[in-house]
Amino acid sequence: MPELPEVETIRRQLEPVLVGQTVERVDVLWHKSLVFQGVGTAPLVGRRVEAVGRRGKMLIFSLDGDLSVLAHLRMTGQLVWSDGGGTGGRDVATRVVIWFEGGGVLLFNDQRKFGSLVVLATDQVGAEGLLARMGPEPLADMFDADALGAGLSRRPRSTVKAALLDQTVVAGVGNIYADEVLWAARVHPESTTSALGAVQLEAIVRGLVEVLTTSLERGGATMRNYVDAAGNRGTYLDVAHVFGRTGQPCGRCGAAIAKIRVAGRGTHVCTGCQVLFT
Repeated sequence: MPELPEVETIRRQLEPVLVGQTVERVDVLWHKSLVFQGVGTAPLVGRRVEAVGRRGKMLIFSLDGDLSVLAHLRMTGQLVWSDGGGTGGRDVATRVVIWFEGGGVLLFNDQRKFGSLVVLATDQVGAEGLLARMGPEPLADMFDADALGAGLSRRPRSTVKAALLDQTVVAGVGNIYADEVLWAARVHPESTTSALGAVQLEAIVRGLVEVLTTSLERGGATMRNYVDAAGNRGTYLDVAHVFGRTGQPCGRCGAAIAKIRVAGRGTHVCTGCQVLFT
C-alpha cells in the first residue's frame, strides 16, 4: 500500500500540472471506483482544480464550486498523468479516466479494485471517516516527541509497531516505514509503548523525519504496484536498512536481520542492535 512518501511524491508531481486545469470529461470504467458521497451525482465536468493536497495516505483534490475528490489508493491504486494521446494511456487496470481541457489525462489505475475516488463537498472533507480521526503529520514542524507520546499514550499496552501503523497515532506510516523507523531508533518493534522513555520517543521522531525524507528524495518505495504520477518506480528499497533484507547483515552492527510477525504483519528487525523495552 502506498504510504506517506509515495502519496506525497504523487502530490508534488500532480500539483503543478493539475492546478488551474478544468475537467472536460470523465470516463468511468469500473463503477465502484468513482463514488459520490452526499452530493448526489454532482458533475465533475466543468470544475477547475484549485489545489492538490495530502493527509496521511490520501490525496485531496479541491475543485471550484465547493467540491473535492479524495483519492484512496489502498493496495494497488495508481494516479498517472498522461499527455492524452490516443486512448489516454489507459491499460487493463484503468478504472477512471479524467480528461482535462488543456489536453492532459489523469488515470486512476487499480488492479485489485480496493481503491476509490470519492467526490464530496469540500466543507465535509475534514469530517470524512479516517480523516476526522487522523493523527499528526510526522513531517510537520509541530510534530515532536510530546505529540508522539500523546498518541502512544492512548495505546499503553500496544507494541510500538502496531501503534505506528495506527493512523490515529501518526499519519501516513505503514509497514515498510514502521520497520525502517524503528531500526533507525534502535527500538525493537515488539517493545511496549508504555515502556518507552523520552530518549526512545525522541529517537523515533528523528527516525520518522530521516526515513520519510530519504524516501521522498528517492520517489518512495516500490514493492509491486506503486508508480509515481509519471509511471516511474520508487527506489527507497535500494537503500532500506531492514525491510526486505531477511538474513542479511545489519549495516550498523553486523547481526542478522530477522523477519518476525508483529501486529499481524511481517516485520523486519535487527537481532543485534534493536532493544526490546517491556
